[in-house]
Amino acid sequence: MAEVLLLDDDPAMLATIERTIRDLTVDGLVYRYRDVESDVVGGPEATFSYCTFWLVEALARAPGRAREARALFERMVERATPLGLYAEEIDVGTGEHLGNFPQGFPHAGLIQAVRALADAERTT
Repeated sequence: MAEVLLLDDDPAMLATIERTIRDLTVDGLVYRYRDVESDVVGGPEATFSYCTFWLVEALARAPGRAREARALFERMVERATPLGLYAEEIDVGTGEHLGNFPQGFPHAGLIQAVRALADAERTT
């Protein structure tokens, strides 16, 4: 099967961003999914730090959304622990870091988000 690559201004990519914001984002934090019934781990689902950084990256790459990406990024930076680290999940109500800590995925996402923001802000 051929790989599908969506460009930053592709209507499907822009629709994915909008749907993510509408259906999976609460207080600037992004859930992996909202269907807790299908969660194989069990227990309450918290927001997934990597997904929030993905949204920052996607917004930074979308035409005209760099400011929105920067604001979301700044909010996420404020949510880091005092050591500047992220857990796998963040509780949207308490801000508590949950799950694996520190978790590598959010830090990889943070790096990708910073690169996308730098690219977007350099061209605006």
